[in-house]
Amino acid sequence: MPSRVYRHPKRTCELDLNNTRWRKSSRSSDQGDQCVEVASTSGAMAVRDSKDAEGPILFIDHRDFQRLASAIKSL
Repeated sequence: MPSRVYRHPKRTCELDLNNTRWRKSSRSSDQGDQCVEVASTSGAMAVRDSKDAEGPILFIDHRDFQRLASAIKSL
């Protein structure tokens, strides 16, 4: 997997995702139709569709990801 560029309002960095450990979200569907994987990188949390591992990746600042995860868990 090639490097991806992470753009943050205060910084931009290139992240090498070749050795990134992805894990399937515990909230993903068992049928495989709604699968999300997350990975922690040095610059941000990465989120992708597990059915399209080479597709787009959403990068979210670590603090913002914690707030998002807390909000999802409270549902």
